[in-house]
Amino acid sequence: MRIVMFYHSLLSDWNHGNAHFLRGVAAELISRGHRVRVCEPADNWSLANLLADAGPAAVAAMRAAYPTLKSTRYRRGNVVRRAAALVDGADLVIVHEWNDPELIAALGRLRRGGNFRLLFHDTHHRAASDRDALAQLDLSNYDGVLAFGRVIRDLYLRRRWTDRAWVWHEAADVRLFHPPRQPPRLLGDLVWIGNWGDDERTAELMEFLLGPVQSLGLRAKVYGVRYPSQALAALERAGIQYGGYLPNFEAPRVMARYRMTVHIPRRPYAAALPGIPTIRVFEALACGLPLICAPWRDTENLFHGREDYLGVADGREMTRAMRLLLSDKALAAALAAHGRATILARHTCAHRVDELLDIYNSLKDSAGRTAGCGLAEVAS
Repeated sequence: MRIVMFYHSLLSDWNHGNAHFLRGVAAELISRGHRVRVCEPADNWSLANLLADAGPAAVAAMRAAYPTLKSTRYRRGNVVRRAAALVDGADLVIVHEWNDPELIAALGRLRRGGNFRLLFHDTHHRAASDRDALAQLDLSNYDGVLAFGRVIRDLYLRRRWTDRAWVWHEAADVRLFHPPRQPPRLLGDLVWIGNWGDDERTAELMEFLLGPVQSLGLRAKVYGVRYPSQALAALERAGIQYGGYLPNFEAPRVMARYRMTVHIPRRPYAAALPGIPTIRVFEALACGLPLICAPWRDTENLFHGREDYLGVADGREMTRAMRLLLSDKALAAALAAHGRATILARHTCAHRVDELLDIYNSLKDSAGRTAGCGLAEVAS
């Protein structure tokens, strides 16, 4: 089968968490014999920032880590004219919600007269936080929507942006994300990998990360981008090292050198999108790293609370949980083992490819266009 995927960037993961899942799914599809083309804007902001931050060597390192993956880059000014050539011969086309509205609409028009199936993929909170931006997208010719959580799927259906949608959660690429064969020398107590961003979780980072680390005097390090000067100053006051940009595929190597990590969801996810964890949860559990989660509601029962991770309600509980994991090695080992087992049983990119192919086959087997046929959901 030939699959064409339009995404923000395959080459860059700079402030682009979806790159992990995109790369993992594309690599899994290729390993099964499918032909995959990933199309991205030549001037996408993630790649531009990566080159400015880490230079061309960062792109070369990504290509070495994923030798089967290739990117087709296009210029925004002519992509609508090129769209027909890019999808020529495709069986399935997937379009991520970060694409330009003009391209999204143009691919829909091609679907109307073509033989391929066309799916829209949403992995962001804009459906809940920026309704007007999503409402302007023309999805009328799409076969349906892949939503990375039930609440997003329901928004698309309730607002009649589509007639058919599926839950398609993110997952871990366990080819790369796994514990090391030989445990390396530990460098510290806690590592956190995440971007500071747009003040969507500043208070939460202070309460659930910086405060507990400082009060316990932990050896901790933080990796990520978009840290303003005040954030860097706060890290220094808390005694936390700042490591800057970290390639996503290097995260397993780094996590193996620390004793635990934390999950601190951004405010829009914790408040409006229950049931949707960040990719960092899948990454940490896949790597067998004990995890403590700041408040979020696992309404879709993806994991086993208290067995896969420790959940806390506030900074005081976070401090106690960190102290507990550092003192109780048996508990830490049990959490790590159970969390990894859950990932391997339910949440790998191979699982998501199985779900995607089931969706495609259901569309292929349907007579005529499938829009308007009601709700179908892939439980994940």
